[in-house]
Amino acid sequence: MPEGDTVWLAAKRMNTALAGQTLRRGELRVPQLAATDLTGRTVSEVVPRGKHMLTRFSDGWTLRTHYRMDGSWHIYAKGARWRGGPAFSIRAILATDRWDCVGYRLHDVTLVRTAHEDSVVGHLGPDVLGPDWDLDEALRRLRSHPDEQIGVAILDQRNLCGPGNLYKVEGLFVCGVHPWMRVADVEDLPALVERTRGLMLANRDRPEQSTTGDLRRGRDHWVYGRKDKPCYRCGTPILRGDQGPDLQERITYWCPTCQATDAPVDPAARTGEADHPPPFATAH
Repeated sequence: MPEGDTVWLAAKRMNTALAGQTLRRGELRVPQLAATDLTGRTVSEVVPRGKHMLTRFSDGWTLRTHYRMDGSWHIYAKGARWRGGPAFSIRAILATDRWDCVGYRLHDVTLVRTAHEDSVVGHLGPDVLGPDWDLDEALRRLRSHPDEQIGVAILDQRNLCGPGNLYKVEGLFVCGVHPWMRVADVEDLPALVERTRGLMLANRDRPEQSTTGDLRRGRDHWVYGRKDKPCYRCGTPILRGDQGPDLQERITYWCPTCQATDAPVDPAARTGEADHPPPFATAH
């Protein structure tokens, strides 16, 4: 699932292409909105809200879309070939005189009054990349469920919106917190939230997502996607497991040494020397 920084960058690019422009073509290819024609409407702005994208029109309506696991918006210069997938996967087309914005495999396509946007995004917690970020409110929401596993709580968009599995995993590692630790047992919860937010802020203006400071493939993440590879800090093989409610499990990575806890770990884990650690600062 795309992370909040991916949606933030996509919204920024969409806003550049559409804000202040009148649509010459506006199609929504979902059953409930198939008869809706957006042609002739003027886009006032495109903004992200966590992992949701809000395209606001000057007539007081908002188009809300969500990527979920496989959705995406693509922007093409007028006349360029669309390459985001087969035509049947297109869910929305917003085109101006210069640009074609094409939404592939989008989910939760909804048209609501701008004044009533809370009906579709009001349940979300503070947006880690939003202008109204509120650390205290995010902490209040997290602490209201003290027995929840911190790895699950960070992903719950009702607590704070934007972080996905990658930033959950990397933020926990950088702060030395085990994914299965209870929220109430996290020693410095504000630092964990702000460090996770900082990782996202560092990546929001580029498509690459590096949490180590190194953009080279294979060197860009501390533990994410690195099962059985040596931890860059201590050399212990990285572990991988499923975490979350039934049917909603997410693959989680962690270092059993750097993120030590009383929670069970893989008995096969062993300590060794890191193989050519990357040339960047350690996580702590």
